[in-house]
Amino acid sequence: MGAAMKAAIIGAGRKRNGIGEYIAKYFHDNRAEVTGVLGSSEKTALSAATNLMKYGIKAQSYTNFSTMIHEAQVECVAIASPSITHKTYIEQCIEAGVHIFCEKPFISTDVPDAPAWAEDIFAKAQEKGLTISLNSQWPFSLPIYEELCGKLDPTGIKEFSIRLSPLSIGQEMIPDSVPHALSLLYFAAGSGKIDDLSFQGGDDSLMIRFTYLTEHTRCETLIELVRETAQPRTFFFGFNGCVVTRHIDLGTYTIHLTYGDKTLKIVDPLWLSVRDFLTAVSSGAEPLLGRRHIIETASLLHQIYAGSMNR
Repeated sequence: MGAAMKAAIIGAGRKRNGIGEYIAKYFHDNRAEVTGVLGSSEKTALSAATNLMKYGIKAQSYTNFSTMIHEAQVECVAIASPSITHKTYIEQCIEAGVHIFCEKPFISTDVPDAPAWAEDIFAKAQEKGLTISLNSQWPFSLPIYEELCGKLDPTGIKEFSIRLSPLSIGQEMIPDSVPHALSLLYFAAGSGKIDDLSFQGGDDSLMIRFTYLTEHTRCETLIELVRETAQPRTFFFGFNGCVVTRHIDLGTYTIHLTYGDKTLKIVDPLWLSVRDFLTAVSSGAEPLLGRRHIIETASLLHQIYAGSMNR
């Protein structure tokens, strides 16, 4: 067995319920060695690194990206910092020659011509043999969904609905939560475009409707965003009226999906997302949430966000 891959986490704290801490834990669980943690200040970086010790992670804290990459001998970076920082960190990772696991959204909604920028990033990554994956993890739950509700046929998907419960308010709920919806649509129905986009609601509750057009089907889509602050927050999704609900035991963090009177335990999709990325890095294969998925769903996200500004 070769040496463990050395990884760094950007944004490993729990401010605003970020998931960087759990990404670090799952990297560790999947036998990557988390050697560095990058924070916005010495205090936050040290706090995050200290907190990770409960998982058996011994990471050095840093406030400078380049110093961390060289001193911690980093081979891959998980970006779990606010989305406004993603562009800079992704570019720095490419320059440094390290693999990238980026929390959704891949690129913040204020970046002009995001798809063209992403295409350029992937071209540079390919030249250097680097793997890039997006953490928008719910497609990893689709096999369990199909156990509960039956096999999904991309040509027969006519309706999709999802309820998400972000902490953010107003338009910022869109980049926080809509990538989950777009990832599920992309993997279930295939590559598509958005038509007849409309919005209803305000700061704490927003309903987004559109038709998702693919080569094979027209899928009427409803994304419901309702702000919640208490854990566990409400989450359910479904196709053609077959809607599954997520249940979390906060004591053990056991996750189940329920449809009607049937309930199945699932592996945390975040754990599966991390494993898929690390496997792709090791094998040279394309991760499940790789180039085409990232570029196409980023384009759709920007279209939805722009539409919300113009309503």
